[in-house]
Amino acid sequence: MGYKEQTYELLKDFKQGLIDDETFLKKLRSSEYTDLGFAMIDHERSLRQGFAEVVYCEGKTAEQTAAIMSRLAEVHSNIIGTRANEEKFAAVKKAVPDAEYYKDAGFIKIERNPLPKDEKRYIAVVTAGTSDLPVSEEAALTAEIMGNTVKRVYDVGVAGIHRLFSKIDIIRDANAVIVVAGMEGALASVVGGLVDKPVIAVPTSVGYGANFKGLSALLGMLNSCSAGVAVVNIDNGFGAGRLASIINHMR
Repeated sequence: MGYKEQTYELLKDFKQGLIDDETFLKKLRSSEYTDLGFAMIDHERSLRQGFAEVVYCEGKTAEQTAAIMSRLAEVHSNIIGTRANEEKFAAVKKAVPDAEYYKDAGFIKIERNPLPKDEKRYIAVVTAGTSDLPVSEEAALTAEIMGNTVKRVYDVGVAGIHRLFSKIDIIRDANAVIVVAGMEGALASVVGGLVDKPVIAVPTSVGYGANFKGLSALLGMLNSCSAGVAVVNIDNGFGAGRLASIINHMR
């Protein structure tokens, strides 16, 4: 039972007179967040934003990561942890046995109640090169657990533009497009000029020295002359997947 269902049950008990006003308010307030001392877990976020708080694992200890994710798993059905290494996943797995790990993306997933997906309205994740896969997989996995069909189009960068054109129908038929690219980030502008759907550009830190750890790709994407291209932060696959999910669920 997720946080939303637990809140409904609490409200039902109150309506039926099983708990008084004070007990209802006390339980409601105590269910909004959990104070672990080193973290304040925001359970109510699932009601405000449609998905439970996502754990950014980088910078946290394995013990902290496990404590946060195990508590979230007690309240919510579907949980994400990003930027996780194998040590942190091992700690989470010990506390939450059904946790899954995607090593390439550094992505931890607990999915007990898969959300329905509209097969006709999908998100295309387009990647310039194989080196961009960790970021693109973070984006794709995020979108999938949030209830979206995802089609992957990988290694179609501008150095071999004919590869992109061979997949153009898949990209054009998508409801939203995520473009992941390092180096100079040119792929986002190319795709943006070929589709009539929103393009979410993700610059990556892939590249040689003058790439400046993704800054060149970021600036290239921000300066795109193609209309309809929005840009998230460097290596922020999660942010792109989340934004694409919101767009794809709009009616």
